[in-house]
Amino acid sequence: MSVGTAFHPRTAALNTTMAWGEWSGYFAAAVYADFHDIEYNAIREQAALIDVSPLYKYEITGPDAARLVDRVATRDASKLAVGRVIYTPWCNEDGKVIDDGTITRRAEDTFFWTAADPQFRWFSMNAAGLDIGIEDVSERVAAVALQGPRSRDVLEGATRRAWDDVRYFGHRRSEIGGVEVDVTRTGYTGDLGYEIWVASEAATDVWDALWEAGEPHGIRPAGIRALDVARVEAGLILIEAEYTSARHAISPEQQYSPFEIGLGPFVNLDKPAFVGKQALTREHAKGSGRRLVGLDVDWMGIEAMFARHDLPPGVSALVNRDPVPVYKDNRRAGRATSVTWGPTIKRMVGFGSLPPPLAEPGTRVSVEWSVEGERGKVGATVVELPFLDLPRKRA
Repeated sequence: MSVGTAFHPRTAALNTTMAWGEWSGYFAAAVYADFHDIEYNAIREQAALIDVSPLYKYEITGPDAARLVDRVATRDASKLAVGRVIYTPWCNEDGKVIDDGTITRRAEDTFFWTAADPQFRWFSMNAAGLDIGIEDVSERVAAVALQGPRSRDVLEGATRRAWDDVRYFGHRRSEIGGVEVDVTRTGYTGDLGYEIWVASEAATDVWDALWEAGEPHGIRPAGIRALDVARVEAGLILIEAEYTSARHAISPEQQYSPFEIGLGPFVNLDKPAFVGKQALTREHAKGSGRRLVGLDVDWMGIEAMFARHDLPPGVSALVNRDPVPVYKDNRRAGRATSVTWGPTIKRMVGFGSLPPPLAEPGTRVSVEWSVEGERGKVGATVVELPFLDLPRKRA
């Protein structure tokens, strides 16, 4: 049975449509309004509050905290300064991705680690011989994402201080509504934004203060549907959509290395050691069997499929996370995931998992498409990711 997050008293009052989804055992608003376009527009044009409390959260403390981070993550923790955040995957011994998330260095011996799936056992198994403490604070810490081009104005109004000096992937302690919070310059929308981490018992006070500060800026709550569209435009992958966690994979095809899902730049093979390094070193030397790409789906091809049934084109505005085949010369070559219409980029796009010879930008392939129960193929072009790269997200 799902339960409400610490923000549920506020999100439930706003969710008049009662459209709820499930996220790690919590109620997650799918959409607050009749349709998610209003919420998406708030992310891209104003400011939006998104309850992201269902993320798993861990505090790693002690003299050897950095050694654990280095032992598990593929990034180099020695380069992570206090007050900075990194995004990273972590792998099993075979170099297959278990999960991905952010790590904030709050002090020399204190790290705050987020994940999509439970990780306490994995962290503990890899902490053998280290002088550290690992605490699962998932229920104790609530989180809300403040995203959009007006998000900095909202945050400055709520904290009564400037935030233009906190760089992209930075961290700062602050106070909102009389409550101490941790703020990171991070998000899952590809836009200017922040994530605010607060003790669960004070979550509604922080929400109220942000809401009050945001009203002059057109702030709105945004649900998972709007967030999903925004993250696809931004080229941000999702676990169990673009890749399957190595813990859940039931076949070799479902296991992905970082190099196969676009996370190769976040693998530091110069580190002395980390879980999966030997396997990833071998893969890096010989090359991966598949790569993550962007797919730009031909709108005219979609129209033609509907026209065969005397229908106007009617595509869903939601993200289709179910994988569909990708073909080259009538032979199956890979798969497409998270296909959606991008409202800002005005294109039908999705992620593709393809062999390296087909992964070069400009390569023509086709994607399976169904209309009225009839399966067909629609042309698509391989393009570079992200589909949308807004300079303001780093400004």
